[in-house]
Amino acid sequence: MRQVGAFEAKNKLGQLLDLVEQGEEVTITRHGREVARIVPVRPTHNREQARAALQRIRQRAESLKLGRFDWTEWKAFRDEGRP
Repeated sequence: MRQVGAFEAKNKLGQLLDLVEQGEEVTITRHGREVARIVPVRPTHNREQARAALQRIRQRAESLKLGRFDWTEWKAFRDEGRP
């Protein structure tokens, strides 16, 4: 992780963004104290992939003839043996 002062960060923002784009984290300091961190963006969740996965799960459950999910039954399994 690279540390830079606020003045340098202001003057070299483009270069710092290039570093972050390559996966490096940059900490910005003011008078030797950390005040900010620039980090790479985490990949966001893809809604289309999530929907496709859910559809595959539903299709598999239907093909296995599992029936409807019974919350009461599963809560009873969870609580079994609890005081």
